[in-house]
Amino acid sequence: MTFGFAPSSAASLSTSAASAHRVLEPAEWAAAGIPLLRNPREVVSGLHARHHPRPDTAVLAVLDPDERLRASASFTRRPAPADGWMFRNALLAQLRRVIPHDLRRRTPVRTAVLLYCREGDARWTEEDGAWMWGLRDACTLHGLRCGAYITLTRDGWQVLGEGRGGRRPNADSAPEPFGSAQTPPPLPRTGGAASEVLRRAAAR
Repeated sequence: MTFGFAPSSAASLSTSAASAHRVLEPAEWAAAGIPLLRNPREVVSGLHARHHPRPDTAVLAVLDPDERLRASASFTRRPAPADGWMFRNALLAQLRRVIPHDLRRRTPVRTAVLLYCREGDARWTEEDGAWMWGLRDACTLHGLRCGAYITLTRDGWQVLGEGRGGRRPNADSAPEPFGSAQTPPPLPRTGGAASEVLRRAAAR
């Protein structure tokens, strides 16, 4: 819902010009010192399995120093022009919902990463730049380190600014079940003296 007067054409131009500055170019992102993920495929596969993102879905995750997932949230982007300020507000709202801030720390310990599933190929777009701007600003306001920005398309996933990526998972692939790469837990042992005692007790 909108209140007040409709903006004039001059005001609209001013708003558009301001929005253009809420975008990070790939060179700016690379120069920002974003920490590299040690195992990006594992992070992407885990988020894909947990949230099953479809196009226009953003998945925000908070990792601890060992890259263990501490919190995550996903939401669908509203149909509106790409604006880093709007993206920042959406990301900050999700962070506040899923994890306490770290603003009392001298230096950030936890890192937020963003996985965005969209149409098109893996090349940088202005929409990506707006998400980068929003992620960086939301992390600052929540006391987190700004981490990787990852796109997920039908071609696969790509960590923008790093040149690392893969074909699976992608926007069309079915999510892999949790722990598919882990050894299944051992079956409970049967037999032995303890089992015989329990069997006799149950028979009474």
